[in-house]
Amino acid sequence: MTRTDGFLLRFTLLLTTLLGAAYATHSWIRAQNGLDPSGDLLPASYILNYLLAAGIVWCLYIFRRKIRQQIGFLFIGGSLLKFLAFFIFLYPTYQADGEMSRTEFASFFIPYLIALLAETYFTAKILRDLEKQDSP
Repeated sequence: MTRTDGFLLRFTLLLTTLLGAAYATHSWIRAQNGLDPSGDLLPASYILNYLLAAGIVWCLYIFRRKIRQQIGFLFIGGSLLKFLAFFIFLYPTYQADGEMSRTEFASFFIPYLIALLAETYFTAKILRDLEKQDSP
């Protein structure tokens, strides 16, 4: 296994574990409160955040040497991309009744925050590794 494979494998496993556990917990809490465990587009929100977070970190890692000066800007752009996806795919359904409920907000924000934390940690690792390669 190459270093690249190890980094991306660790990231993917961590993201899968974190979002999988969060989804199971989130669904369970919804069910305990008498809500549809899959309501408020919960599966779609977790899948969307997972795919975007994985795609962003994979791209940053694969192209890290070519884009080393722009990694921070591209990372921020990835967050903007996630919000754009939210407004295109989830927001119209959430706003169908004219307001966004707390459960609808949580259905997007919880997986977004978890994925963002994992992305931030691994993007920082990418930047640290690049710094180590540059130092004598």
